[in-house]
Amino acid sequence: MEILCFNELASTQTYLIDEVQKSNVTLPITVMAKKQTAGIGSRDNSWDGGEGNLFFSLAISIDDLPNDLPLTSASIYFSYIMKKVLSEYSEDIWVKWPNDLYQNKSKIGGTITKKIDNILLCGMGINLQKNSNSFEALNLNVEPMVLLKKYLSALEMCPLWKHIFSQYRIEFERTREFSAHIEGEYKSLKKAILSEDGSLIIENKRVYNIR
Repeated sequence: MEILCFNELASTQTYLIDEVQKSNVTLPITVMAKKQTAGIGSRDNSWDGGEGNLFFSLAISIDDLPNDLPLTSASIYFSYIMKKVLSEYSEDIWVKWPNDLYQNKSKIGGTITKKIDNILLCGMGINLQKNSNSFEALNLNVEPMVLLKKYLSALEMCPLWKHIFSQYRIEFERTREFSAHIEGEYKSLKKAILSEDGSLIIENKRVYNIR
């Protein structure tokens, strides 16, 4: 996969969305920034940070993703693959439903996904060395590009959703200690029921995890 690396971007996701909409790129492609000044997090929150942290977005054809992947659970899929890569360097990394990367009880990263026609875009920000935003950092002595290449290699192996989900569903139990922002309010996940497609049943209502 081609990697475009910039010293600074407002947002890798915004940049890549613009390039995809203008048909300026060939898929699959990843955009990385050493510094991000107006990064986009969940619900349009910001995810900014300086050098030493990992900021990237990738665009991939849906045809190149596993056939069994529910697109509404793409954030879980992309995040869990990153969790496995990060676990080579640090302990107790896990994915909080639907799109957050945690170490113990501290958020250290997050994922957003967006569909444009037959293309899926995934943006990810991870505090590797310092928390220049409001979240914690892993304090890892690893170059962001090294980590990114490991992640892309793992992604290119195209693990099936059923294999990712079989591992994630065990980890999901940790999510029950938290709440999630759903339809404008925070809902406890203590009694949530996790479905095979990655959605939740909360108060007899199905909630999808599009981010």
